[in-house]
Amino acid sequence: MSNVLIIEDDNMLGDTLSLYLTGEGYNVTRVELATEGIALLDKEQPDIILLDLLLPDLDGVNPCPLIRKHTDVPIIVISTENNISERIRTLTLGADDYICKPFSMQELKARIEALFRRIKITRLQGRNTSPEAEPENGISLDLARRMVIVNGQMVEMTYSEFELMKLFYSNRGIVFSRYALIQALRGTDSFINERAVDVHINHLRRKIEKDPKKPQLIKTIWGIGYKFMQ
Repeated sequence: MSNVLIIEDDNMLGDTLSLYLTGEGYNVTRVELATEGIALLDKEQPDIILLDLLLPDLDGVNPCPLIRKHTDVPIIVISTENNISERIRTLTLGADDYICKPFSMQELKARIEALFRRIKITRLQGRNTSPEAEPENGISLDLARRMVIVNGQMVEMTYSEFELMKLFYSNRGIVFSRYALIQALRGTDSFINERAVDVHINHLRRKIEKDPKKPQLIKTIWGIGYKFMQ
């Protein structure tokens, strides 16, 4: 049984989510504050987090960076804010998906299951793949532990950033269009667009490139997309 942590201060929506997901076979814990959710991470061991964007203990501050400091568990943000710039910003701050209120419970379930499918595939690949040798210089991936090592140092990445890095690393020298990257990151039932892909790439460059303004590893192929060189 998968564990779902709901961080939502709207009692009506929170209760509805809890009842629906419990009925679908999930083990659900719900709290109203970001600090409460963080305090329960070790105890509840959630497999996924449903996170309201506006929480009373954060005074309007986006909660994703705070949650990301404590866990790499996939996050689906649920919010009344449907502005595209806020969606993109939230994805870049650590969310793995974003769904706008009001939404159907069936759509939410589909998005949860889509994330779980990608996690399952990643774990299977990790069990069947030995960790790659860590070079003194350059980049390596440890799929079993979901680690990216840059010049001998482990670099923290969100779930989506790691998925993108894994795709690049396994297909070095191959050009990926933005559309292909959208499909690899989200699938067809989740929100992401070309601008969000570009933002993810910029974040990856800051984490792995010696000079992100003059990238040597993730190259832009103008008019097409990107490719990874190492």
